Amino acid sequence: MSTFDNATADRPIGLTAPSGIDRAAHHRLDEAWLAAAWSHPTTRVFVVSGGQVLIDDTADGTELVTTPAFEAPVTETHRYFLGTDEDGVRYFALQKDSLPGRMDQSARPAGLREAGLLLGARDAGLMVHAVALENWQRLHRFCSRCGERTVIAAAGHIRRCQACGAEHYPRTDPAVIMLVTDDQDRALLGRQVHWPEGRFSTLAGFVEPGESIEQSVAREVFEEAGITVGEVEYIASQPWPFPSSLMLGFMARATTYEINVDGEEIEEARWFSREELTAAFESGEILPPFGISIAARLIEIWYGKPLPRPVRAS
Repeated sequence: MSTFDNATADRPIGLTAPSGIDRAAHHRLDEAWLAAAWSHPTTRVFVVSGGQVLIDDTADGTELVTTPAFEAPVTETHRYFLGTDEDGVRYFALQKDSLPGRMDQSARPAGLREAGLLLGARDAGLMVHAVALENWQRLHRFCSRCGERTVIAAAGHIRRCQACGAEHYPRTDPAVIMLVTDDQDRALLGRQVHWPEGRFSTLAGFVEPGESIEQSVAREVFEEAGITVGEVEYIASQPWPFPSSLMLGFMARATTYEINVDGEEIEEARWFSREELTAAFESGEILPPFGISIAARLIEIWYGKPLPRPVRAS
């Protein structure tokens, strides 16, 4: 399969642009350095809670709301070092049960699906790092080896069991996401059972133990839509901390064409030509995936132009 080459091919995928942040992992175990970094006057801090942060619309665009460390809420343990920028500014995230209020009332809470489309590369990179750590921290408080409660170490990047000595690291689950095309250059799109009526997107699924990513693409497409695929081409990856995935994006060429959905995860799947998809978008019959997702970019690469912006369901 030849790589798609059109005006959309070079557009960045959400959450993947270089952030300019050096994660400086070698400092995570250096408590003296971390303490000095926290107390430095240029250090910036923001709160993450339930996958949300505060963002603010300014004359220069939407920004992540950060404060100096001395103005940040107090926390004894849930303080995560995220890295430094090219000017030497250190960044920390604080995990709290709720977001702080803002006296000027100009900021608002936002999750990554909204904020990731609005923030610049630096702020989006900081947010995706913080949200991923928060999700992992909330879900992995106990040792999987002995069941005892673990404690935070390495500036939020390790949980350590003081009972058995085990160390646990943030979990990232590889998942494949693929746009399947047929010999007529139609695209296969499906609708999950819990999605709003009309929302269609690419197929996707998790890589299983002992499986290559190419095998995973073929298995997931067959399980979900009854279609077999042959040639598989890797396109790009995207961090997706909902709660802990790394999406591996592919184009795949179908070798069979009769759709047979599983009915459990995928309720409906259809082949679309570009003309059919355009008409379905214009009539409102089909709702595209959200622009931050790699799914939208995979469809755009085939479609040849940006997708219409979807309306978020209430």
